[in-house]
Amino acid sequence: MLRSHEIGRVWPQFTDPKVSLMQIAEQKVVTIDYTLTDDQGTVIDQSEGGKFAYLHGARNIIPGLEKALEGKGAGDAVKVEVSPEQGYGPRDDNLQQQVPRDMFGEHEPQPGMQFNAQTPDGQTITVTVVKAEGDQVTIDANHPLAGVNLNFDVQVVEVRDATEEEQAHGHVHGAGGHDH
Repeated sequence: MLRSHEIGRVWPQFTDPKVSLMQIAEQKVVTIDYTLTDDQGTVIDQSEGGKFAYLHGARNIIPGLEKALEGKGAGDAVKVEVSPEQGYGPRDDNLQQQVPRDMFGEHEPQPGMQFNAQTPDGQTITVTVVKAEGDQVTIDANHPLAGVNLNFDVQVVEVRDATEEEQAHGHVHGAGGHDH
């Protein structure tokens, strides 16, 4: 029986161990399930079963999605449209160029194939073959999703504190740590 001075001090009891009051913020490891579609509803990517985890605030995911998830908690559902500027950027036609076919060595370039290339300043980038005609190959260094509105349907599965090691490395480690 409650005494009169205890009225209003009844605390909720959570019986489900998956329920968490922790909110998504800097240095939290966030596990989500998501479906990513374009404006036509075509599924571009998805993750189910709590297999996708990232370190919030470490630029592990695109800025628009990270901002939309800020402050959410386990069990929350989020639908968000991310513009190209907050996703993979607008398309830049200057990132397409023709290169000699012999640059691909023994590989026969076909449209859609992706290769790693080095920029003049030594940075490694991924390029996509757009077309291959004669001794010329047109490549595109834009991200495949550059210029695309991205529509996310997200379910937050879990939020936890990042370990010191995860914070130091800037990404999530699996069970047992990470060996690098």
